[in-house]
Amino acid sequence: MKLDLGCGERKQRGFFGLDISPLEGVDIVVDMNEGLPFPDDSAEYVIASRSLPFVRDLFAVLSEIHRVCMHKAVVCILAPYAHSYHHSSNPHLRHQFDEHTPRYWTSAFFQPQLGPVSPEVSHYAGPKPPFDFRLLRMEHFYLPPYRSPIFEQEELEILQQLQLNVVDEIMYHLLVVKEDIATEELDRLSRMAYEEPACVQELRMRDRRDMEEG
Repeated sequence: MKLDLGCGERKQRGFFGLDISPLEGVDIVVDMNEGLPFPDDSAEYVIASRSLPFVRDLFAVLSEIHRVCMHKAVVCILAPYAHSYHHSSNPHLRHQFDEHTPRYWTSAFFQPQLGPVSPEVSHYAGPKPPFDFRLLRMEHFYLPPYRSPIFEQEELEILQQLQLNVVDEIMYHLLVVKEDIATEELDRLSRMAYEEPACVQELRMRDRRDMEEG
C-alpha cells in the first residue's frame, strides 16, 4: 500500500489519498493528528507533500507513520524551508524543516554517501526518538535570484548556511528502520531512484526555465 498524506485535490497517482477535507480524489477523510486508520507494517511508501508542517504534534504523527510502515518502507516529505521569511512568518506553520531536521528522527544518523555520523553531532542530547527514519537523500529548491546559472551548487550550499531567503522548499527521502540494517545497504538504497510528489516535477521545470532565462 502507498499513502499520500494530506493529498488535497492532487493525489499522487497510484497512491491511497488521505486528507482532513472531503475533496475530490480523497479516499479517506481523516485528521492525521488523531492517528492513521491502518494496521502495523501495512505501507511500503508514504508521501507527505506540504502537509506535516501543519500537524499539531509532529512526533506523534511521525510515530504513526512509522507504525503503519513496514521495515525499509520509504517516506518522502516535501516541506517549506525554515529559513525564509515568507515561511517563518506564516502563523499556520507549526514545525520547521531544514537540513538538520532529520538528525532528530533517529538515534543512528546516516549521511548518504558518507556513512554514519558521530553521535555527538548526529542528534539532540535528549531521549531516544520513538521511531527511526534514516535519511536517504535531501534536495533543496531555491528562491529567485538563486535559480540562476551564475551559482554553482557548492556556492548555493554555502549561501544557505550563511544567510536567509536562499531556499524555498526542502525534500527528504527517508527509510523506515525497524530492524538492524547494515551501512552498506543504507548506502545502496540511498543511490536508488524513488517516487516524488507530482508538484516536484513542476518545481524542476520552473528551475530549469529560470536557469535558461538567467
